[in-house]
Amino acid sequence: MPIATGPIAQVSWVTDDLDAQEALLTDHFGVGTWTRIPGVHFGPDACTYRGSPCDAVADISMAYSGDLQLELIRPVSGSSVWSEFLDRSAPGLHHVCFRVPDLTAALAEAAAHGLEPLMSGAMAGPMEFAYLDGSAYGAPYIELARISPEMDAFFDAIKAAS
Repeated sequence: MPIATGPIAQVSWVTDDLDAQEALLTDHFGVGTWTRIPGVHFGPDACTYRGSPCDAVADISMAYSGDLQLELIRPVSGSSVWSEFLDRSAPGLHHVCFRVPDLTAALAEAAAHGLEPLMSGAMAGPMEFAYLDGSAYGAPYIELARISPEMDAFFDAIKAAS
């Protein structure tokens, strides 16, 4: 059984310069308007990183290319899969995100393949997520996400602005 059956909802880059990455993707790939969400807090009450409570902040920028969500993440503070990525490599492609209907079931399937979450959590109820090591699959990380109708409405507004 596959770890995730899709759909792929998002492709994400981690960067230390949102302006430069937005310009690159806009100029070379025709990506439209970006929506920035500064200072997103992933707190210890709702997020873990490598088995310990996580307390990280990131600036996030989103746009769409057709139906595919593009995400840029700039770590601001704290330890996370994003800061870990920049500590060991140059800015670049970080993960693909698969939308799953049941995160608990998806994580059980991932565990059956020997993959445990490196970072996981929830964002105010409308979204649960987990990052897995994606190196065996050609990407640094794989994200699994359960997205609520409320979060879908938020994403639809970003897509309409793109």
